[in-house]
Amino acid sequence: MDHEDRIALFLDYENLALGARDHRGGMAFDFRPIADALAERGRVVVRRAYADWSYFDEDRRMLTRSHVELIEIPQRMGASRKNAADIKMAVDAVELAFEREYISTFVICTGDSDFTPLVHKLRELNKRVIGVGVEKSTSALLPPACDEFLYYDRLEGVDIPPTRARRARPARVPSPEPQVEQEQIEQEPEPQAAVEEPVRDVETLAGLVAQTVAGLQGSSGGEVTASTLKRTLLRKDPTFTESDYGFRTFGELLRHLAKQNVVELAEGPAKGDPEVSLPEHGDREEAFGLLRAVVQDLAGADGAAALSGLKNQLRRARPEFSEKKLGYRSFLQFCKAAATSGVVHLKWNAEADDYLLTPQAS
Repeated sequence: MDHEDRIALFLDYENLALGARDHRGGMAFDFRPIADALAERGRVVVRRAYADWSYFDEDRRMLTRSHVELIEIPQRMGASRKNAADIKMAVDAVELAFEREYISTFVICTGDSDFTPLVHKLRELNKRVIGVGVEKSTSALLPPACDEFLYYDRLEGVDIPPTRARRARPARVPSPEPQVEQEQIEQEPEPQAAVEEPVRDVETLAGLVAQTVAGLQGSSGGEVTASTLKRTLLRKDPTFTESDYGFRTFGELLRHLAKQNVVELAEGPAKGDPEVSLPEHGDREEAFGLLRAVVQDLAGADGAAALSGLKNQLRRARPEFSEKKLGYRSFLQFCKAAATSGVVHLKWNAEADDYLLTPQAS
């Protein structure tokens, strides 16, 4: 237990609950998926929700069953209850950060960008901050400020309604063939569901992982473990989760990339935390050979090929080519590495206003 993260949970309930209902076809907000997601990350020792509870009478029982402390922010004449709830929640979070040093992680459940300064302050106090918000009602400013950001819509156990067409039915003109119209409406959910949860591009992810591993190896000069890699990916994109790409665990994702020869896995310092590295040879040497061959084919009378457009030529010869899969941040960096290895000669040409490459003897 001494090594568990202690978590304090703060819910801007009006923002979260109304946002969820607006984008889930009016279905009731469910706290359980959030509780389950946080249980996987540590021990939740504080649970507080802020709202004028006269507007959420049905939700009170659901939250109290989950041991959430309800902080009442009554509406006053001529005052904004939303601002009062936001200020109270921010003050309580900062106060708790100073008074409870053992709390290592703060979870701020809201999509409101007004809480961005609070997130910055908590991180300044050496607290890890996880944000939770409804995807379509979350400000673009909030997720990058957090250490990790969970979209409520994507949490395990959240049932997204297949269609929102039914709410518009009363306004539809009656059809002489209602059965046919009914069938058409019922068939709409299938493509809608695919839009709600798109499967992300694993090829793009492979490039991001390889580039990140290369950067970690270059900056630390030591081994890169799976846990370090996952933390770094979350720092780059707090909304990152392997489940968006169809993998149950981060380890499963790494094993898939290892089979694709994007990374190599070896036994790490701790069980279940393998060391991740880039292949020393193989794909990189093949890519260098491809570059030399394409430059040789494109070299004109002066025996040189311009860098501009060269990447497209490589992709025509090998559509799966990606310098990012090899750990390079840019195509120019890849070409510089090839020049360092003696595969090509790379030189800036002021007259052409471009880099020129010439093939080197193999």
